[in-house]
Amino acid sequence: MFTKEQIHRQLKEMNAPQDSIILVHSSLKAVGEVEGRGEGLLEALIEYFTAEGGLLCIPTHTWAYLLNREISMDMQTNETCIGMLPTIAAGHPKGHRSVHPTHSIAVFGDEKRAEELIKDDRYCNSPASPKSSYGKIFDNGGHILLVGVGHNRNTYIHCVEEILDVKNRLSPHDVPFKIRLKSGEIFEGRTHYHLAEGIPDVSANYPKFEAAFRHHNIIADGFVGNAKTQLLSAKKIKEIVELIYARNEYKEFLADNSPLDKKLYI
Repeated sequence: MFTKEQIHRQLKEMNAPQDSIILVHSSLKAVGEVEGRGEGLLEALIEYFTAEGGLLCIPTHTWAYLLNREISMDMQTNETCIGMLPTIAAGHPKGHRSVHPTHSIAVFGDEKRAEELIKDDRYCNSPASPKSSYGKIFDNGGHILLVGVGHNRNTYIHCVEEILDVKNRLSPHDVPFKIRLKSGEIFEGRTHYHLAEGIPDVSANYPKFEAAFRHHNIIADGFVGNAKTQLLSAKKIKEIVELIYARNEYKEFLADNSPLDKKLYI
């Protein structure tokens, strides 16, 4: 069983910053047994990443409910559609959860900075808008931490594609949504959602980027518990993804999981 102190030591061995904005995607199963279980892991991450003024961000997505429920996000519950740690984070008393119909996040750390990070999410009309929390992670030189998961779970790459205005990534038409706020008030709007015509799940092919990331040495490898972990700079991810798209003349290359042509990134 891993203790909080062991988790902290593993993060320090990776030189994970404590004064930055960190977006964490995780698999509790991959991490293994942690003292305090999922709640204990979250507390360890909060304590580490906010120790020197940083912000910890945990995705609390509800995208699976957009098209088949009247209420796509209910802030009176901690329901998410992406796993146990996000569900714990969504209801955590220290968290500041953004209002977003599909891609909300819970932020831990300084209250003023956390609220500043999430304040515009409710007005964004796409899942990972450059104006959303995801875009602000880029703007503020933040980092992405993948704990026991691959880049197919790296939602930040969706934001990079929105920044770069990559075609065939969003639904051509927006749809209505309703969010129940903590007060019980219903917030309504319209949003596009992830859709790549002819590609069942474009994010399933995002692991193709890893070879390029490794070639350019932007991945710091380590462990959190038993989980293989990758730490990457948000700005460096954007630079490499942009390089690849530019060299490919913005033609589609994520229709399958075949390896990237090395000419696109070497």
